[in-house]
Amino acid sequence: MKKLLLNLFLIALGGSAYAQDAVSYQMPPKAIADLLLAKPTPGVSIDSKAEWMLFSERNSYPSVEELAMPEYRIAGMRINPNNYSASRQTFINNFTLKNIKTGKTATVLGLPTPLYAGNVSWSPSETKIAFTQTTQNRVDLYVIDVATAKATKINKQPINAIMGGGATWVDDNTLLYRVATKAASLAPKRTLTPKGPTIQENLGKAAPSATLQDLIKSPFDEQLFEFFATSQLVQNKGGVETPIGKPAIYSGISLSPDKNYMMVRTIKKPFSYLVSAGGFPSVVNITDRTGKVVKQLADLPSTEVRPSGNDNVQNVPRGFDWRDDEPATIVWAVPLDSGLIKKNVEYHDQVLSLSAPFNATPKELLKTKMRYGGISWGNASLALVRENSRIKQVSKLSRFNPSTGALETLYELNTTDAYNNPGMPVTEKNKYGRQVILTTDNGTKLLLNNTTGASAKGDLPFLAKFDLATKKSEILWRCQPGSFEMVTDVLDPQKLVLLTRRESQKEVPNYFIKNLILRVADRQITNFTNPYTQLDGVMKQKISYKRADGIDLTGDLYLPKGYNKDKDGPLPVLIWAYPREFNSATDAAQVRGSQDRFTTISSGGPLFFVTQGYAILDNAEMPIVAKDGKKPNDTFVEQLKLNAEAAINKLSEMGVGDRNRMAVGGHSYGAFMTANLLAHTNLFKAGIARSGAYNRTLTPFGFQNEDRTYWEAPQLYYEMSPFSYADKIKTPILLIHGEMDDNQGTFPINSERLFNAIKGFGGTTRFVFLPYEAHGYRGKENILHMLWEMNTWLNTYVKNAK
Repeated sequence: MKKLLLNLFLIALGGSAYAQDAVSYQMPPKAIADLLLAKPTPGVSIDSKAEWMLFSERNSYPSVEELAMPEYRIAGMRINPNNYSASRQTFINNFTLKNIKTGKTATVLGLPTPLYAGNVSWSPSETKIAFTQTTQNRVDLYVIDVATAKATKINKQPINAIMGGGATWVDDNTLLYRVATKAASLAPKRTLTPKGPTIQENLGKAAPSATLQDLIKSPFDEQLFEFFATSQLVQNKGGVETPIGKPAIYSGISLSPDKNYMMVRTIKKPFSYLVSAGGFPSVVNITDRTGKVVKQLADLPSTEVRPSGNDNVQNVPRGFDWRDDEPATIVWAVPLDSGLIKKNVEYHDQVLSLSAPFNATPKELLKTKMRYGGISWGNASLALVRENSRIKQVSKLSRFNPSTGALETLYELNTTDAYNNPGMPVTEKNKYGRQVILTTDNGTKLLLNNTTGASAKGDLPFLAKFDLATKKSEILWRCQPGSFEMVTDVLDPQKLVLLTRRESQKEVPNYFIKNLILRVADRQITNFTNPYTQLDGVMKQKISYKRADGIDLTGDLYLPKGYNKDKDGPLPVLIWAYPREFNSATDAAQVRGSQDRFTTISSGGPLFFVTQGYAILDNAEMPIVAKDGKKPNDTFVEQLKLNAEAAINKLSEMGVGDRNRMAVGGHSYGAFMTANLLAHTNLFKAGIARSGAYNRTLTPFGFQNEDRTYWEAPQLYYEMSPFSYADKIKTPILLIHGEMDDNQGTFPINSERLFNAIKGFGGTTRFVFLPYEAHGYRGKENILHMLWEMNTWLNTYVKNAK
């Protein structure tokens, strides 16, 4: 029977086991296709006064033909050479406005047809909304007048959206944006005969680099990047466009709170062949509103010259930002350890500030004992300073008094400790229109919003008051088990009027206005319906289990509609996961997620196959925990085995999973996990590995949270690479990869070489190369075909396996 099924499968694929011919696009079963193509729920944006809602409807998936449009892949970017924009975007195809008080909905008039909108932003008074419209040959800027629900195009020159496509509001009638300086048709043309060879050199400086893709590779690429990235900054006031400064490669433009100055970052030559545009040499200047340079803050080298290792930084100024509670004060950090975190110094970073007119000596604000991670500003006596250590997985939040310089730790916790995360401070607009920390009770307390609220009972979001003196939180409201509800905005901090988003297993997410003091009935302000009716009756449960060394694990179990284990028996299973590293076993054992969330469909997820009679264990925890003073990855493979065995044992003990019909799969690092499990265990009947990295020597300067280089730990790199054990992979493995993967480290050659190695040793494998796809798949035909491949593979090697 198994041989017959295999032969049928090969016939369906259009050839024998040795055929290399491409097959035409295939469609998965109707239930799967209908789930993928269901119209998504609109996006929601609500003004701060909860008077207006903007609904944004999005296109689901572009066609492969759209993905195949002309594209330049240079400097870490993907550029449409016809319109000065990014080549791969998801656009909004319709806008609708709703008045929350009256409940009336208005169709926005004046929208271009067809609509390809993006970069949506509200004006300072929230009476207008700006957005960009992208066509085949240009990008334009439109503004919606909320009161009249009418959209108007305001630009005359086409926008250059290569280095950032949005507009910056100055006031309700003035915007800043970048425009193209030349017609796209004037771009440099590649000559058949180059002027000479492409040459790179290094003269004795250490320059470890990540394995980035789409980089500059030739002098011609340099010409293209300079042509497309160069833009002219303009101000549009009342429809009149005025140039600001001269054309340049602007990588960042930020207005001061008082709107009198701009912080401008421009890229300069030489362009790098090792890092993306964000790491090119650059100059950071303060200019006035006409573009005249007032102060040069920094002349920064390429980020090529950066020490490898987590928490190490370049020995240069970084993190330039405006202080939100003052008219025009710039803040930045410099390392005190030459950028080397292991250097034995008391303080690792110094934070400096400089105020208008920017002709004084920079002032020291504070020093940090870990890496400086930014400041949230409140007022003259309150700011919150973040420090962190990626190596130690630790973060610290301190109260800073800008007037006295006093710095006091409020809390320090593991970044992997979800249970004790107090939440994020609620903010409000100040007189400059900037978001600053909101205080209550005469400035003695903060409001903290935790939109996850991880707990032993699952995620239960909460809103709390944090006492700055006692450093303790008082929970004002918390979601109760049975639903998942989070605070999306605090509309009135004194009366505690909240905007929340609520959902349950059976209730699609909708928005509500909640009053904690009056405790009147919540007012529902959206009425979205279920786009996935095919999943009605599917059973969801968050299951808990232990692995052999005692670490608690969880996963989200989905069982088919109408399934009865006593009548139907154990099911074939697909386990889908993504490993994470932990320094703390306690943190690794924490419950993550909620069984009370509404089930939504992601094109990259595994839930489609619950419609085909499979039990799905999604988000199966695969923690890799530091043990006995070692680093997590020192026992990577051993711990993968423990995780997988524990999940299989649990599903088998529950009577819902057939131990002899188990499949495992994952995307990216989850694909890496999958290949390792098939190389080192016989637990599974089949595996599905999408867009993974399988040979760690191709990422020699580190990967994920591993900061040891290949030369420091060559045995580790060898043992963690499933490519090293390709001769052991006898379990059928389906390899899928995007032809134009843009993710750091997951070059398509990973799947090509693993496929060839497994094939060379007589293993059972299939390699699907999706045309024009990046790391995340977008083309409708490609995704449908991918689901057909996965379904056919699972049916052949798992469901119908002996």
